[in-house]
Amino acid sequence: MTMTTMGPDAARDPNAATRRLQRQDRVFFWLAWGSATLVVVVLLGILFSLVWESIPAVRTFGLSFLWTERWSPAKEIFGALAPIYGTIVTSVIAMVIAIPLSFGIAIFLTEICPKPLRRPIGTAIELLAGIPSIIYGLWGFFVLAPLMQQFVQPFLIDVLGPLPIVGALFSGAPYGIGMLTAGLVLAIMILPFITSVTRDVFQTVPVMLRESAYGMGMTTWEVMRHIVIPYTRLGLVGGVMLGLGRALGETMAVTFVIGNAHRVKASLMAPGTTISASIANEFAEASGKLYSASLVELGLILFVISFTVLALAKWLIGRTESY
Repeated sequence: MTMTTMGPDAARDPNAATRRLQRQDRVFFWLAWGSATLVVVVLLGILFSLVWESIPAVRTFGLSFLWTERWSPAKEIFGALAPIYGTIVTSVIAMVIAIPLSFGIAIFLTEICPKPLRRPIGTAIELLAGIPSIIYGLWGFFVLAPLMQQFVQPFLIDVLGPLPIVGALFSGAPYGIGMLTAGLVLAIMILPFITSVTRDVFQTVPVMLRESAYGMGMTTWEVMRHIVIPYTRLGLVGGVMLGLGRALGETMAVTFVIGNAHRVKASLMAPGTTISASIANEFAEASGKLYSASLVELGLILFVISFTVLALAKWLIGRTESY
């Protein structure tokens, strides 16, 4: 039976099958090695090209490029402080809004929602991830920004503006557009990503653990806090970092609603800009070599920020695994 399965060649040479499997294993090994190497080569190539193209700006401005706010193409004075500040602030706003909502939706879908409604609601949330960024930008500009200008921002200015410390974040005129509006649009965009990952990792919790916890008299909140979340903490960190990576690099949706102003203000109502929005708006108009190099250096800074976020996520996952 063994000789029939191995074929006539293997029957004449008992080592033929072994050699064939070894060849297949070597081919598989080198394909896997080549794929991993290709990713590293592409990553290093992108990094090298960004560094090379930004050399004129690095030589001209040095490290002061990072904390210089002024951006004047006419006088060839460029600083990255405003785009860096806008990128971080809008991403933080998006995460503050999206993480609780995503976790709440995932808990509802896995623990509370009736079974006939779980699939339709889950599908509707996942469809949000397929909407193009420019559609979010148009919706934010024509629908969300007027609502923010007429209702939300005046309310925040009147209620939170007079407060001693928090009031600085909600001062100024209600423009409608600005960093708060951009952060809200980003939150809506990253919500389906975090929700989908969170729901999937919640579903990996063994049913026996849930039933045992409920059998001991735990409430739904206690089951989520003491059983589900500790069991799925690695996946939760991954989902959050996936949403943060999307928020940091978003371009078109933010460009429509942030105001595209190169200035740093404490108020979340004020117009601002992000790294990706600055590059998208100005790269086609960058006529001078120093102007183009400054925009490329902005891309290099965004590359470093994204890499830092991924490294931080890896570090958090490593610390979580040790517990």
